[in-house]
Amino acid sequence: MRRRTEHRVIRTGSSTTGLNVSIAADVARRLTRVAGRRAACTRRAPPRSAVGAVARDPARLAGAGGRVPGSLRVRMIRRGTYSIVACDPDTGAVGVAVQSHWFAVGPLVPWVRPGVGAVATQSIVEPAYGPRLLDLLEAGRTPQEALPELVAVDPQARFRQVAAVSVTGGVAVHTGERCVAFAGHEQGPDYAAQANMMAAPSVWGAMAQAYERAPGPLARRLTAAMHAAEGQGGDARGKQSCAILVTPAEGEPWRTAVDLRVDDHPEPLTELDRLLDLHDAYELASEGDDLAGEGRHAEAGDRYERASLLAPDNHELLFWAGLAAGQAGDLPTALTRVRRAIELQPGWRELLGRLEPDIAPGAAVIRDALGADGS
Repeated sequence: MRRRTEHRVIRTGSSTTGLNVSIAADVARRLTRVAGRRAACTRRAPPRSAVGAVARDPARLAGAGGRVPGSLRVRMIRRGTYSIVACDPDTGAVGVAVQSHWFAVGPLVPWVRPGVGAVATQSIVEPAYGPRLLDLLEAGRTPQEALPELVAVDPQARFRQVAAVSVTGGVAVHTGERCVAFAGHEQGPDYAAQANMMAAPSVWGAMAQAYERAPGPLARRLTAAMHAAEGQGGDARGKQSCAILVTPAEGEPWRTAVDLRVDDHPEPLTELDRLLDLHDAYELASEGDDLAGEGRHAEAGDRYERASLLAPDNHELLFWAGLAAGQAGDLPTALTRVRRAIELQPGWRELLGRLEPDIAPGAAVIRDALGADGS
């Protein structure tokens, strides 16, 4: 079991009255350059000059200039949430999972970059922590060096909650003393769980314990931590949206292994579980496509079958699993799957007649068999 290295609880009053005035100038000064540009900042390689500038001048946390509407300032105040950032030391994958009682939490809190690290920025959110921390990590800083450097020049650091993990396993967390109670974090050698505005002070400890104990790939371990948080009461306001973002150990800055969001749902984690199953099913189907293209039809059929088991009512996966079975010589299984796909979506019968042999070599045999028995 991974050893947890820090446990911290911050208890404050739950009122946010008066915070508009205290953070307005900071938000106006710092937010403009990054809000609404998450995809560009996260998935595009940063200019080396920009990395150097941030390292030399941490005050450029979010850039200078510009004003933002008062409504945006109010919205930033309401971002209570819980999240976990982690690195899988065996694969080098890094990821973030987050849930909140707020619409569409996914675009703002989680930030990842392949081969670099992951960041979660929440509470009174300053989005610039995401790309700026990743820039510094890519430039060679550790999370333990980079995060305190940025926090030190943030006048509103007492309202922030930020966590970062690098592919080297370094972890750093900041929970400001003015984060709404219950708020705190717990970290281990390759992860950090953090939360604010929670129903109970046991939330982040339960997340850490669940992550350490959960089996499977990184995405599944992250969602296990989220369920543990809900088991302790989760967000004091309830639940509305969640997201998970996982990136592989290497690849282009925009590449992700898992990128799923639930923007508005009465049971966001349940819906995220369903989407993650569907994601895994399509990944297996893609492996099946690759194997079929290499002529390894038996192995391809195995991948398609596993995919259809993960998503039994997905007619797309059933159809292609049936064609793979036909190509492998298992006509009874092929007919069963294709018939079921046609029951769920009659358009597959029409498509079956259009498929060329170089796209679906088994289609002709199945088409003839269906025609022969009138089904």
